[in-house]
Amino acid sequence: MNVDTETIQDRCTDPVFERGQTYRREGRIQQLDRFDDLVSAVVSGSNPYDVTIKFGGRSLETQCTCPYDGHGDCKHVIAVLLAIADDPPEDESERIEALLADVPVEELRAFVHGILATHSTVREQFLAQFGDEHKSVGEYREEIGRLFEQHADPTVFEAIDFSRFFNIAEQYRERDRYLAAATVYRAVFEEVDENFNWIDGSYDHYAQIIQTALDGYIDCVLATDPSPEDFETYAGVLETRASTESEINNRQFWRALDDLEDRYDE
Repeated sequence: MNVDTETIQDRCTDPVFERGQTYRREGRIQQLDRFDDLVSAVVSGSNPYDVTIKFGGRSLETQCTCPYDGHGDCKHVIAVLLAIADDPPEDESERIEALLADVPVEELRAFVHGILATHSTVREQFLAQFGDEHKSVGEYREEIGRLFEQHADPTVFEAIDFSRFFNIAEQYRERDRYLAAATVYRAVFEEVDENFNWIDGSYDHYAQIIQTALDGYIDCVLATDPSPEDFETYAGVLETRASTESEINNRQFWRALDDLEDRYDE
């Protein structure tokens, strides 16, 4: 897990690098953990933001729940990278693997059961990873709608974190359950579009959320190799959103529909 200052500087703009240095110096990193090649951290900004960094040979995959949409990594990621470069965190994976090998199966099942009973987010990820069923578009939309209600005061000024839904969709995709993943993506772009009139800030963040969900939906629909009849159904979802009375995001949905049709014809 080697990363140096020069590499970190190349991953962001100069102002962001300076802000990352400041955040690191001010002790904004509240938590920093490593499990094998994955580092997770919580960085305090205007809100606490979750940062994940995956090391893969010479490559780095970074993610932060903040609304930054500029060039390169955000200041929270940079702060964590600087901390890793200065003092790499201890890898806990070997200790966990050793414990897993020694814990009796029944005790492990009881522990997992307790975690799933008290942590709904983990439970949902567990079901996405191992279950055969999945929630409907309506059920996911209800959850997303509640997020908007919780953040409205009376309008939504800040960027809402939808990473939980994208993580669930990704788990379905890893299991080749493309229709289940498409259901999650559809719920995201439909509900965000439906609630756009509540938004009074971070517009680029929400536009990017819709685009990410549209891209995922299109990829998953095409991955099922749909029949012409099924394709018309999936395309109709986009056409319906593109034809809504609110014209804020119509062009984005029309472009997505054109992209889906072009790729299907290929």
